[in-house]
Amino acid sequence: MSIPAHFPDLADASVFVTGGGSGIGAALVEGFVAQGARVAFGDIRDASGFAAALGERHPNAPLFLPCDITDTEALRRTLAQAAEAHGPISVLVNNAANDDRHALGAVTPDYWDAMMAVNLKAYFFACQAVAPGMAAAGRGAIVNFSSISYIMGNAGYPVYTAANAAITGMTRSLARELGPQGVRVNAVAPGWVLTEKQKALWATPEGLAEHLARQCLPEHLAPEDIVAPVLFLASQASRMITGQCLAVDGGVVVSG
Repeated sequence: MSIPAHFPDLADASVFVTGGGSGIGAALVEGFVAQGARVAFGDIRDASGFAAALGERHPNAPLFLPCDITDTEALRRTLAQAAEAHGPISVLVNNAANDDRHALGAVTPDYWDAMMAVNLKAYFFACQAVAPGMAAAGRGAIVNFSSISYIMGNAGYPVYTAANAAITGMTRSLARELGPQGVRVNAVAPGWVLTEKQKALWATPEGLAEHLARQCLPEHLAPEDIVAPVLFLASQASRMITGQCLAVDGGVVVSG
């Protein structure tokens, strides 16, 4: 993967990425490793082979820590392990999510709770866990993943879009709360990124063509397209940017 920018301040930074074993998360892990960061990542699936493969190409092999982020105590322990291995976490990327399709009438209370646990609750408690260390250091960056799906008002997964909207609101509130301690909190809202999961489950030729017609830039997004914007928000290159939600979608939605 080729990254078109280098951020020297990310070298040796202690970075943690949730859901870093596949898709966008794996691209993020590789992107931070290539910047020279000390990267730890969690995933519910075994990603030890992925971590080992990166270690063969880079001297700073990432640390894979198995974790179910819906288990808050396990998430806290995992973040503590990462801090013990690499020093206090200075960059947190809340990437893990589940965009399972569902209809309004099919949602049960248990399904609602399970979806919110992975798509929102884990984000909040990860932020809570790293905030004291960042405040003590007087600096830190949190990047939360949202989605343009809620901005577009997409149907077909209302619990997921509700969580995405809440992530943006949480990001803005935490930016205000943590700003006096030098901690920046931003969100990234990707468009339709063609991960292997998306290709296997939902990317029909008709759907892809329809979505591409909405983009200003007529090219499908790949996981690698999300990496540089996240690196920018994690680095001091964006030192006066906080409380923002950056859409990386080829120009589907607009703000301002």
